[in-house]
Amino acid sequence: MEYDLINKMTTTQRITDDLEAMLAVFPPEVAQAVQSRDNFDNLLEVILDLGRNPSARFTTGEVELLDEPVTHDDLKYVTDRIGDFDADNRAGLERTLHRISAIRNRRGKVVGLTCRVGRAVYGTIEIIEDLVESGQSILILGKPGVGKTTMLREAARILAQKHRVVIVDTSNEIGGDGDVPHPAVGQARRMQVPKPSLQHEVMIEAVENHNPEVIVIDEIGRELEALAARTIAERGVQLIGTAHGNGLENLLLNPTLSDLVGGIESVTLSDDEARRRGTQKTVLERRSPPTFTVLVEIIDRQHVAVHRDVASSVDAILRGYPMLPEERYRDEYGKVHIVKTTKPNMPTVSQSLRRGNNMETAPFQRNGGQAAAQNKQHAQRYSEINEIHDEQSGIGDIAIPGEKRIYPVGVPRSRLIQSVRELGVPAMVVKDLKEADILVTQRRYYRDRLQPIVEAEERGIPIFVVKSNSIGQIEQFLADSFPGQLTVRREGISSEGIEQAMQAIEDLEEGQKYVDLQPAPASVRRQQHEIARQAHLVSESYGKDPNRFVRIFRD
Repeated sequence: MEYDLINKMTTTQRITDDLEAMLAVFPPEVAQAVQSRDNFDNLLEVILDLGRNPSARFTTGEVELLDEPVTHDDLKYVTDRIGDFDADNRAGLERTLHRISAIRNRRGKVVGLTCRVGRAVYGTIEIIEDLVESGQSILILGKPGVGKTTMLREAARILAQKHRVVIVDTSNEIGGDGDVPHPAVGQARRMQVPKPSLQHEVMIEAVENHNPEVIVIDEIGRELEALAARTIAERGVQLIGTAHGNGLENLLLNPTLSDLVGGIESVTLSDDEARRRGTQKTVLERRSPPTFTVLVEIIDRQHVAVHRDVASSVDAILRGYPMLPEERYRDEYGKVHIVKTTKPNMPTVSQSLRRGNNMETAPFQRNGGQAAAQNKQHAQRYSEINEIHDEQSGIGDIAIPGEKRIYPVGVPRSRLIQSVRELGVPAMVVKDLKEADILVTQRRYYRDRLQPIVEAEERGIPIFVVKSNSIGQIEQFLADSFPGQLTVRREGISSEGIEQAMQAIEDLEEGQKYVDLQPAPASVRRQQHEIARQAHLVSESYGKDPNRFVRIFRD
């Protein structure tokens, strides 16, 4: 059966399904029941299980065809009219794209059949035709039955018009059953695989013996096939392949196939490198360049998501900031629309930059693999982390008259909140730059010109730069931001330190060049520095905690 899908634009999709050949192998009553449904366009497969009523699966759902259960005679009727089953329990109909898969009992007898309708859809590759013709290796990812093989077959036909294309056809699903390939693959040559376990050997044989420019592979599912694909890609041959999966993250978590996109490994960093990145010492990194440089996730038959640079996408996932893929879809008139998403504002250091001390240790989210959902989940996770900080600190979002709202970049929220509490300044740490009155960051992050810093400058928000994220530097920033407003709130701090500073000022006025105060906690030293500054004197801290002390100079 052949028919056209003609839209109001200029695009035409011609579909060939040879459904008459499939109906001819069914028992007459089953074939008649399928025809009576009159829904051939949406028919996916017919299920014949021993002792159960036959059913048909459409894109809209599954329906029963008859009220009588399938018998051994019905199964034998079908198996007698199709080709032999291979080692993978798949058979076909010669010169068609249909596939019949068998379920056997322990004695090897057929007790169930899945009869999938194979279609050649001319024009389906239009949605990614520019990628296919770019010469880059492309991996098409999707769930079973979503149309991966249909798209792969059309890619082989298009490329064979200008290039030498060899199809490695494991189950004869691309080129159809029989020795002569189906016309849907065009001029592409087809190599059949005697056993599924030998697919990797046929892949290498195709490169060594037949001088291809493009190799097309369906259902890469074993480690040896993934290794063979890498070998082929490194020889300069374009690869077009498919694999089962929900998305890029799902593929990375698959130990068998993760090498197709570069693989992941655990790396232990040196202390200096971990400090520079702002991460833990053990991180996940991409192991090698990806075999496939472009990845296409099939969302449905008219909608795909494209990762144009797989290496960058994998690196972004491992850093905890997954990149949004490019989305393409075909509208009701057949016109292809491309939605190019902008690159997210990814910091030049690791995810701890925005998460304070709660560094991310597991960047993966096992829930679908679609980048838009991933980013939403990451945003929710950041919000939850910030809320945890606030709950631990006891600082709420209650506005205080005259208070300043501080937005930290590269400065741990927990330390900043702790310093605000101890010094008693009227400040609140906020999560959104739009709410901030002040932005505080470290010098190295200011030099990197991170996106929040650039945005703050555009908004005219004052930016304070500290040398490090130590408590002392944070308290110095607060003292400079709130002159004359420091109050002592830390439990256990007495007035002795302040009295010492006052006495030192009197001694300096009597002629002493400098006075060393007694060692004190950081918050007390901050009070002492403030008192010295109000008296127009110079003060410095010396030593290391717990013996660090303040020295006040006359000038």
